[in-house]
Amino acid sequence: MQSSGENSTISVNVLFFGAARDATGTDEAQLTLNPPHNSQNTLEQVLNTYPGLRRFGKSLLFAVNQEYAEPDREITDGDELAIFPPVSGGSENNSPATQLPEEENCAGNRTPSAGSTDVPSASTAARDFFELTLHPIDVGAVARRVVLPECGATVTLDGYAREWTRGRRTLHLIYEAYLPMAISEMERLGRQAHEKFDIAHIGIVHRMGRLEIGETSVVIAVSAPHRRAAFAACEWAIRELKRTVPIWKKEFFEDGEVWVEGEGAPTFE
Repeated sequence: MQSSGENSTISVNVLFFGAARDATGTDEAQLTLNPPHNSQNTLEQVLNTYPGLRRFGKSLLFAVNQEYAEPDREITDGDELAIFPPVSGGSENNSPATQLPEEENCAGNRTPSAGSTDVPSASTAARDFFELTLHPIDVGAVARRVVLPECGATVTLDGYAREWTRGRRTLHLIYEAYLPMAISEMERLGRQAHEKFDIAHIGIVHRMGRLEIGETSVVIAVSAPHRRAAFAACEWAIRELKRTVPIWKKEFFEDGEVWVEGEGAPTFE
C-alpha cells in the first residue's frame, strides 16, 4: 500500500449511487488522490474527475467507510468513499437500481423472519430489527415481532407505492441502497429512538428492487408501555429514515422517470 503521508498520493475506491451514478456513467471507480487528504479536498478532486456531479451543488453527500463525513475527515489509502445525492426523502404525503443478490443480505447472515420471506436481519437488541429485503413484506407479521406482554400498544406504519404523484401516473418504483451503510444508519436510528422515547422495541423493514403500485415499501413497528410514545417514535423514525438512511427511489411514469431526492445533507445531534 502507498503511504498516506502528508505529501504522498493515495488510492481510494469510490462508489456512486442514484442520480450521481447516472451523472458519472459508472457505479464504481478507483481514484488516485493528491494531498491534502481530507474530505473537502477529496470531494473537489472527485468533482474535477466527474464534472457532471457539479449540477448537484452543495446537496451532494459524501461518506467515508459507510459513515457521513465532515469536511475535515481524514482520508487514508484504501478507504471506501461514496458519493450520492440526498436520500429519497419524499414529502409528508409521499411514500433507485443496484439490487440485493437473491440469496444474500447486507448483514452477512440469514435469520428466519415472520415479516417476509427470507428477510435478512441485522438485530441490535433481542427484538429490535433493521432489515432490507427483495421480497414482499407481511405488515402484520412485522408488527407481531415487537409485541410483548408488558407493552400496552404497538404502532405500525405501512408505506406503500401509490399510483399518482403530483398529477403524474406512476407505473412502478425501483429502490436501491448503499446496503451496509443503510443498515448501520437504521441501527443508529433505533438506538436514538430508545434514547428519545419510552419504547420497548422498534423494527424497520425496507423493500428493495422493483415495487408495483400498492406494494409495501417500508414498515416501521414500535411497541411501548403507552401508545403516546409509540406514535411519537414511529413518526420520528419515518421522518429520520427519509432524511438520513441511504436509500433512493426512482419513479417510472408513463412519460418518463425520475430519481426522488430529499432535502440535503443530514445533521446529527
